[in-house]
Amino acid sequence: MTDVLGWRKLLGVIAPSTNTVVQPDMERMRPPGVTNHLSRIHVEDPVALSNEDFIAGTTAIAENTLDAVRSVMTCRPDYLVLGMSAVTFYGGVDGSRRFKARIEAEAGVGATTGSEAVAAALTAVGAKAVSFVSPYYPVANAEVRRFLEESGFAVRRDRALQCRRWTDIAKVTPETLREVIAQLDGDDVDAIVQVGTNLSMVDLAAEYEGTLGKPVIAINTATYWHALRACGVSDRLRGLGRLLSEF
Repeated sequence: MTDVLGWRKLLGVIAPSTNTVVQPDMERMRPPGVTNHLSRIHVEDPVALSNEDFIAGTTAIAENTLDAVRSVMTCRPDYLVLGMSAVTFYGGVDGSRRFKARIEAEAGVGATTGSEAVAAALTAVGAKAVSFVSPYYPVANAEVRRFLEESGFAVRRDRALQCRRWTDIAKVTPETLREVIAQLDGDDVDAIVQVGTNLSMVDLAAEYEGTLGKPVIAINTATYWHALRACGVSDRLRGLGRLLSEF
């Protein structure tokens, strides 16, 4: 017997408790027969005033992730989608792999992290040189840069928006992001990446792929796409960018 609604796959989606973007984003990407089951990582919404504050906040997310994993596993999902990003980049490629291994060992099922999904997406679209934007502080952008460079991509430019609260990330407007994209684009990059799962950029990324003629990778799109493909779900979805419609 199979789940009546999730007759193809049950996906456990893990996100910080302050995150208001992952859940609606990933619901939009859900094909028929696949259901999402959100589990929240308890975290406070502190004010970040420095690199040190930001690292402390993301460390708290990492420390509480396993509790959220244990909770969602009670509904017996087939696979986990990790809807948080900063900590998945820490420590470069080896650090990312260690983090994922901890999650999978606890869950007993496979998982997709934001960092590996971004790397897989860039590989799929054939990107070599990239720029990226995040809501992070510079210390975390340095970790993203390290991961991307260790994964074989040249990073030309990056922007850290330095959002002071986790909930402020979801308040960054499309107008602000349009200005950032203009700064990140150039003839020396063949893809633009957005990280930070509470930063809403799925629709904007899809729009700019059309206007710029190059891949614009939103991390929530990349993460859900990677999870679907890892589960053998190959549906092509229109209107949400090239990853879901072509790969």
